[in-house]
Amino acid sequence: MKMTFKPLLAILSLAMSAGASLAAGTHAGGHGHDESAIGQTGVASATTRTVQVDMSDAMRFTPSSVSAKQGETIRFVIRNSGAIKHEFVLGTEKELKEHYEVMKKFPEMEHSDPNMITLAGGETGEIIWQFTKAGKIDFACLQPGHYDAGMKGKVNVAKTRAAAAKHEHTHH
Repeated sequence: MKMTFKPLLAILSLAMSAGASLAAGTHAGGHGHDESAIGQTGVASATTRTVQVDMSDAMRFTPSSVSAKQGETIRFVIRNSGAIKHEFVLGTEKELKEHYEVMKKFPEMEHSDPNMITLAGGETGEIIWQFTKAGKIDFACLQPGHYDAGMKGKVNVAKTRAAAAKHEHTHH
């Protein structure tokens, strides 16, 4: 029985390091990344504001720094104003670096996790994200060469009393 699962474990291990969705994930969302560290998928009706983000072939996000409040749900409207494919991926710095190394080896890998979007030149898309924890959350483009060229940014999530009280209230 152990032999049967060995290839499956190797595949799951590779998929997990690639940030792919796993049915046997570490939390309710079932994803290979630690969603609780960066927040969770937001609900459109709970969106408090929209932040426009531009991705360019100059390997930059505009803006590259966003402020949020703990508990806030933001609709990121992301536009690729360049001619080449770019991504907007939310994660911890460690996750993004690990994922980037995998992307360099497998550049054609496609993503479908709720914390990321891949857009061809001229395309626009959106991510709705709730920032449940205070602290710094990173975002980056993980297309080969782009992260190294400085295509990254951060969301600074400020701790709020209301969010802390609400968080404690919902976990009876």
